[in-house]
Amino acid sequence: MKTSIIYHSYSGITRGIAEKIQKACGGDLVEVKLRQNYSSLTAYTLGCYRAMKEECDPIEPETIDVSASDLVVIGTPVWAFKATPAINAAIAALKGCEGKKAVIFATCGGSAKDTLLILKKALEAKGVTAVGQFVLTKKEVGDEQKVKVLIDSINAVKNR
Repeated sequence: MKTSIIYHSYSGITRGIAEKIQKACGGDLVEVKLRQNYSSLTAYTLGCYRAMKEECDPIEPETIDVSASDLVVIGTPVWAFKATPAINAAIAALKGCEGKKAVIFATCGGSAKDTLLILKKALEAKGVTAVGQFVLTKKEVGDEQKVKVLIDSINAVKNR
């Protein structure tokens, strides 16, 4: 089963988890980057404000074709209890995703609140079924057992 691992990472934490997933599960790693990066100040002001409103930012790549994949894994940091504007844009940019399965994960300081529910709804609107949802807090991203649960879940979906 071919897998696409799509993620945005501001500080490198979400990237680290995405790379562990790729190493353990295989698949294509797609890093979503902002066309114009936020500064330390604007990430926590403008970026969080845009995240709260569930808005999109211009990203590279502009479109993400997953038609050759069976499983899509999406990872996001949590800003103001929501997905980043870059991941909102990544979901909007998905092509060839109808009928696919997805596992979604979020990394956060303490609480992801409705982040995964919002991402699940956005994916469902594109014809994607979220079959796994995981939150890794600041403490849990370094806990190999917690990361293993995420990886095992992805492998279980791949082996169905």
